[in-house]
Amino acid sequence: MSKQTYRVCFCFQRRFRLAVSEAPEDIKKLFEQYSENGIMTIDGLQRFLVEVQKDDKATREDAQKIIDSVKHFHRKGVNLEAFFKYLFGDINPPLASLGVHHDMSAPLSHYFIYTGHNSYLTGNQLSSECSDVPIINALKRGVRVIELDIWPNSTKDDVDVLHGGTLTTPVELIKCLRSIKEYAFVASEYPVVITLEDHLTPNLQAKVAEMVTQTFGEILFSPGPECFKEFPCPESLKRRIIISTKPPKEYLEAKEVKDKEDDSQRGKASDEEAWGNEVPDLKGSHVANYKNDLDEEDEEDTDDGDKSQHSLAPEYKHLIGILARKPKGGLDAWLRVDPDKVTRLSMSEQKFEKAVVTHGKQIVRFTRRNVLRVYPKSTRFDSSNYNPLIGWMHGVQMVAFNMQGHGRSLWLMHGMFKANGGCGYVKKPDFLLNAEEVFDPKIKLPVKTTLKVTVYMGEGWYYDFHHTHFDAYSPPDFYTRVGIAGVPADSVMKKTKILEDNWLPSWNEVFEFPLTVPELALLRIEVHEYDMSEKDDFGGQTCLPISELRSGIRAVPLYSRKGEKYNSVKLLMRFEFI
Repeated sequence: MSKQTYRVCFCFQRRFRLAVSEAPEDIKKLFEQYSENGIMTIDGLQRFLVEVQKDDKATREDAQKIIDSVKHFHRKGVNLEAFFKYLFGDINPPLASLGVHHDMSAPLSHYFIYTGHNSYLTGNQLSSECSDVPIINALKRGVRVIELDIWPNSTKDDVDVLHGGTLTTPVELIKCLRSIKEYAFVASEYPVVITLEDHLTPNLQAKVAEMVTQTFGEILFSPGPECFKEFPCPESLKRRIIISTKPPKEYLEAKEVKDKEDDSQRGKASDEEAWGNEVPDLKGSHVANYKNDLDEEDEEDTDDGDKSQHSLAPEYKHLIGILARKPKGGLDAWLRVDPDKVTRLSMSEQKFEKAVVTHGKQIVRFTRRNVLRVYPKSTRFDSSNYNPLIGWMHGVQMVAFNMQGHGRSLWLMHGMFKANGGCGYVKKPDFLLNAEEVFDPKIKLPVKTTLKVTVYMGEGWYYDFHHTHFDAYSPPDFYTRVGIAGVPADSVMKKTKILEDNWLPSWNEVFEFPLTVPELALLRIEVHEYDMSEKDDFGGQTCLPISELRSGIRAVPLYSRKGEKYNSVKLLMRFEFI
């Protein structure tokens, strides 16, 4: 089909010529440079792989595989059309296919861990259904920490999972546990941690202990005393389930925790774009309005550790592989490093934002040995999320997110955990583990490297969307936003020009991004369709860890707002470190 028709009214129609996908001028020049008489031979392609794609180990066999993959009639080389087909094909992705390649023999506290919050909720935090389906979906994506809030059921003789104090409908704990067992290691063989927020009587704790033990059997991690002195490593915990909870206070003394935040701090901004709020800016000393938001595990322990366990069913106590604590005394006490034992500390998003201003270095020091979990503030009723970089740049292992939602913050989370083979564990950079010097994210460091990004063109919308999806009267007007999420000094977004009435936009624009901390940087890519009268339409997104970005010209697949890969939509881009 060479033309496309749009109906303007009953009497008139507009016709647009459909462009044919054609290699950009830069690609044509490179082809000429590495080809002879219109054919790029095996040797020419190998040189291209080494010199342009920066694949120093590329062999003639690799070049031959590419030639074979494009099904071109020239067995010993490719013409321009086939070369372009290779560059824009699935065999030329932007991230290296390295599998799990980080050192997995360090303690758990040395890794960022893919972490869910209220993992059982299907939608909002107040009235959605509780189910095992979002748990299954999270595990399939590679999430390694599942949170369950456990409560007595209506007859007080069994255990349900639900968001307490809300209208959420419960799901049976046993159903969630069975689904975790079935799907825990579908996406990754590295350990799954179940964090339990416990609201149970001792007799129901004993029942939970029986359920957990019978459901998981031999794959349940049984901690020895050495596990509380230093966390074991992910490699030694492959295909194991770990229970993490705080030894609860006596049930009769447990007070109901009420949210004390102002409704004006809801996570959904009034100027929200169609595709979600912009990621909050971390520049300057941003601190959210703080109103003593006691929530989830934000209460301090009322007794010392030994006394608080008197009401604990012994079978239940022995299940705990990662002990959660919050001693009396505020931030200074919480962040005190004990050389003889390790622990997990939980903190709300708001408390954490305040803490990084006053105790930033102590948090980095604490997270070398201990695990810190940060979870969304309780007024995020719509299951939105915060900027995860504020946690990662302070060494926080468990940046807990509402995985059932969507939006830019969650796209960053998806992007970070594409690293290390998507196994759900990403080794923290050495500077966050350095005992000699404590990393301070607020200090602007010298530029380590500069990422040069060329946005050539895009394709695939014509196949994945109806022809009137973006505009009822004409083809779409696409533009691309590209930028960096990282430490404040590195974070920036830029955009291309708008190309009108074109299903095959060809921007050919170059951007440069100086990076002071490339180890924590993510490349953000979004495509939008300009709309003069309404909010711009969403056309795809992806987020890529800079640490695993492949140099050279690459085909970059785009994803929906929910993080699902489109069948055809992708960009042709070039990445150079200069």
